[in-house]
Amino acid sequence: MMQAIWNGTVIAESETTVIVEGNHYFPEASVKGDHLRHSDTTSFCGWKGDCGYYDVVVGEDVNSDAAWVYREPYPKAEKIAGHIAFWKGVKVRQA
Repeated sequence: MMQAIWNGTVIAESETTVIVEGNHYFPEASVKGDHLRHSDTTSFCGWKGDCGYYDVVVGEDVNSDAAWVYREPYPKAEKIAGHIAFWKGVKVRQA
């Protein structure tokens, strides 16, 4: 079981993450939505496509743009559709 943890709180937990470029992508259903807040930040990857971001929120603490998602990835990255990955201090570890 993989977990994503920030500020001592489990943000996501899943037996089935997808690993791409060293990042664990969690199925969206395994991520606790009350700890995510939509961000207006976007980016683009030449082989994955357009990327959207979320702020990770625990209590009063906000980790801006610490989660990302490819809603409609390019065919080469289709396995991460509907999955969310983390960075910026969010620890991903095996439980």
